[in-house]
Amino acid sequence: MNMRNLTLKKCVPCESGTPPLQEGQIKELHKEISDWEVSEDNKKISRNFEFRDFTKAMSFINKVADLAEDEGHHPDMLIYSWNKVKIELWTHAIGGLSDNDFIMAAKINTLL
Repeated sequence: MNMRNLTLKKCVPCESGTPPLQEGQIKELHKEISDWEVSEDNKKISRNFEFRDFTKAMSFINKVADLAEDEGHHPDMLIYSWNKVKIELWTHAIGGLSDNDFIMAAKINTLL
């Protein structure tokens, strides 16, 4: 699966009981979004973004929010130091990473 394919995919609902991605799957998908960091426990991915000013940071967060609504997959977002944004993705229903997290990360990258 390459980045182009990730951005063309649509998030699908995950249900409790669905197993999270295994380490090998995570490593393979991470190649497509290498600017994101995988947590040590392989349960979350995150990325920090920096913008010229507060308005640009908020505009970005609003675009991510619209994307999240369209995809039905919602990241944790933090704005700090007036121009920095941290986004963290993981699939709450399964307590780890799913394809949806990597799809969202790839799509968020296209918003820059």
